[in-house]
Amino acid sequence: MPKNEKLKSILIIGSGPIIIGQACEFDYSGTQALRSLREDGIETILINSNPATIMTDPTMADHVYLLPLTTKSIIKVLKEHPQIDAVLPTMGGQTALNLCIEADEKGIWSDFDVDIIGVDIDAINITEDREQFRELMLKIGVGMAPQATANSYLKGKEIAQEFGFPLVIRASYTLGGAGASFVYKEEDFDELLTRGLEVSPIHEVMIDKALIGWKEYELELLRDKNDNVVIICTIENMDPMGIHTGDSITVAPAMTLSDKTFQKMRDMAIHMMRSIGDFAGGCNVQFAVSPDDKEDIIAIEINPRVSRSSALASKATGYPIAKVAAKLAIGYTLDELSNQITGSTSALFEPTLDYVVVKIPRWNFDKFEGSDRRLGLQMKAVGEVMAIGRSFQEALHKATQSLEIKRNGLGADGKGYKDYQQIIDKLTYASWDRVFAIYDAIQMGIPLSRIHEITKIDMWFLKQYEELYHLEKEISTFTIDTIERDLLLEAKQKGYGDRQIAHMLKCLESQVYNKRDEFNINRVYKLVDTCAAEFKAQTPYYYSTFENEVETPNGKKFSANESVVSDKKKIIVLGSGPNRIGQGIEFDYCCVHGVLASAECGYETIMINCNPETVSTDFDIADKLYFEPVFWEHIYDIIRHEKPEGVIVQLGGQTALKLAEKLDRYGIKIIGTTYQSLDLAEDRGSFSTLLKENNIPYPEFDTASTADEALAVADKLDFPILVRPSYVLGGQGMKIVINRKELEEHVVDLLRKMPDNKLLLDHYLDGAIEAEADAICDGENVYIIGIMEHIEPCGIHSGDSNATLPPFNLGEFVMQQIKDHTKKIALALNTVGLINIQFAVKDDMVYIIEANPRASRTVPFIAKAYGEPYVNYATKVMLGEKKVTDFDFKPHLEGYAIKQPVFSFNKFPNVNKKLGPEMKSTGESILFIDSLKDDEFYNLYSRRKMYLSK
Repeated sequence: MPKNEKLKSILIIGSGPIIIGQACEFDYSGTQALRSLREDGIETILINSNPATIMTDPTMADHVYLLPLTTKSIIKVLKEHPQIDAVLPTMGGQTALNLCIEADEKGIWSDFDVDIIGVDIDAINITEDREQFRELMLKIGVGMAPQATANSYLKGKEIAQEFGFPLVIRASYTLGGAGASFVYKEEDFDELLTRGLEVSPIHEVMIDKALIGWKEYELELLRDKNDNVVIICTIENMDPMGIHTGDSITVAPAMTLSDKTFQKMRDMAIHMMRSIGDFAGGCNVQFAVSPDDKEDIIAIEINPRVSRSSALASKATGYPIAKVAAKLAIGYTLDELSNQITGSTSALFEPTLDYVVVKIPRWNFDKFEGSDRRLGLQMKAVGEVMAIGRSFQEALHKATQSLEIKRNGLGADGKGYKDYQQIIDKLTYASWDRVFAIYDAIQMGIPLSRIHEITKIDMWFLKQYEELYHLEKEISTFTIDTIERDLLLEAKQKGYGDRQIAHMLKCLESQVYNKRDEFNINRVYKLVDTCAAEFKAQTPYYYSTFENEVETPNGKKFSANESVVSDKKKIIVLGSGPNRIGQGIEFDYCCVHGVLASAECGYETIMINCNPETVSTDFDIADKLYFEPVFWEHIYDIIRHEKPEGVIVQLGGQTALKLAEKLDRYGIKIIGTTYQSLDLAEDRGSFSTLLKENNIPYPEFDTASTADEALAVADKLDFPILVRPSYVLGGQGMKIVINRKELEEHVVDLLRKMPDNKLLLDHYLDGAIEAEADAICDGENVYIIGIMEHIEPCGIHSGDSNATLPPFNLGEFVMQQIKDHTKKIALALNTVGLINIQFAVKDDMVYIIEANPRASRTVPFIAKAYGEPYVNYATKVMLGEKKVTDFDFKPHLEGYAIKQPVFSFNKFPNVNKKLGPEMKSTGESILFIDSLKDDEFYNLYSRRKMYLSK
């Protein structure tokens, strides 16, 4: 039976600003759901307060409401759209579910006659209320760890006395494991219990007996109204119990699970999903399995919504879970829907993988000084990468290369830990770099049995590491001239990068590359097809690997490459890799628009990215998707294979921009602004010289590349001095120093972390107003898309400032200077595409802080506030298809739009929360106000100087 014909108009609740524990995977799910519902002719109304995402783009839903996620906003939307039949709350993470429950409790849905689809409120309550969930599981015969509920401090103490230590505390109704902790020692219990009770909105915690060393698994399920259930993906956590899944390295399909236990787990998951309620949609179930031969299974939790893992599972299998879940919510059954990948089989099937997927989280502890870097039950990662390979080893290496933390993979780069005690500590207290520390431990000769004893990581994974180390040792006995083809091929099949092999052979990366060419060891590309190639796939979604050559009867040698190159003109868009502070979802928004605009100009579009949470890595956005590390070697091979007209680097943040030099050196065309101009803007010294030549004011400055030089510069400039390294994003390493001692300490520290960097020292304009402008330039004409004024003073990073569009306090004289300087700089830099310029305004004089000839964090915000597709226009300018003068710009905004940063400090209780030149916010929301008399504006303005830290 097809969809429910009564549903004509559906409200979708988004997940709001990005925070640690709830990132852009819900933006991806929500976008898929919106597209899925529109295919069926259903009117979509979206409420979400996040301006940085593609989900809130006007093209995604029929009506987009950029409003705070409150019941007040829900009522406003329902009044404006009395035709809404139903709400789909399962696509916006815990935020959307919690808001849906609150609206239900207040009777809002029944007042407006709106049905809840995709989930059952009772199901949410059962799964969130730890006590109810436990009782239900025991009733249906599913094992649980010994646990009890406490809603007071005294009760918690009693439970701890009964269970003994170690214990786990989990707070009810929280997200990303907020308030959860492992308690090893009695003396830590009081503080952690109090924190859990405070964090829970209902002041309740569940205390479990800790299952130390048990293995952890996740299953992704889909169910339709006829009770058909499919398991889309089984994910194994390489890290055992005790680390939040969002902070764990995970592998699909499960590697160390016996078939008998998998079948048992599968049956339990289906039984659990059926028992919590009668609903159609997606579900995520987590299990713990004992690490002995008995393989006892215990349920941890169930989430009756699409989750962080379902985005990963979608990308890992090619099965679009959110898209199908949305169809099931409106009444379709699985057997009526087609498999989007093959186009010829039904959605009622369970994907089979003939490859291995590894996900590694990406942390940003450097932004949270003083934070506890140990991993535990409370999620701390800000993003993640995913890699696909033919083996676990290949996928693991590709994932480590995707992280962008100046490592080239596991080992073989001279950056490993050498101190025995440090390695033991890294293994004992799971840290963000434990994936590397395991390799270092093996290299040091620490036995696998000891590593297993400390980490409780399954021996199978540790043996995979050991094999890699033995291979590295063997290769190191050769030189580039003596290495044999088979050994070099084996290293490539196991994921080693050319840079790592060059390190082992003590030669240059380019020599390894040439040797591979000589031996004919070339990357081949394979399809992600959901069904292990049993059926022909229609979607162009690829990963790379290396294969042995096959010889045909007539003597021709080849290895099968499934990526067929067309004769169309092509454009490659480089993605922005994993999310992190300073480079978030806003660049994915830009990449998606860049792809769509290039397609409108008649190009075949090719996307390269490794972030599983984003819309750019959806299999039907670009004509071809290469799910690969945004890492030089991988990109260069794809370019050689596809031979594009050029590569777009200015939409993927600093990740893509950093590759511009290599592209230029290898003679590959950069679309839009040239490498020379990008480099000129990034190099602090050269850029200041350009300003001087154009008579544009800037704070007094000088450059330094040693501490001595910096101290000599300080003699000429007045303190306070702002110290800024070159080629960084998100204000990394920037600091305001107020005396010589601080200056010396900071410069020495910076040059230790970033050797050979050119530092810019400029006199910090105390008390100045900060403003910024974004513009599109075609080399001749400049159009300013928006000028924003920051509410906080100059010195707080622009990403951490509340910023208003248009400015609220800049006179005509100042505005004219901003416009003149923007046009002059855009043309002087030969900008073709987007440019962002930041200004300091003091005594009616406008000084330049910096210019970035690329897409900036604020472009999506301005596009949403004014209702104009600026990235689409800028891409057409970059491609040379249009001039700025060809567009009919009609920005529309009544009142003001304020960009409000959102922080995730609650994950790091002991961190210094002061703001300064280095960015710390994880996301943003948009607030529209009619006038400056608005209370919210007044509150922001009155607090503006409170957080500034030197």
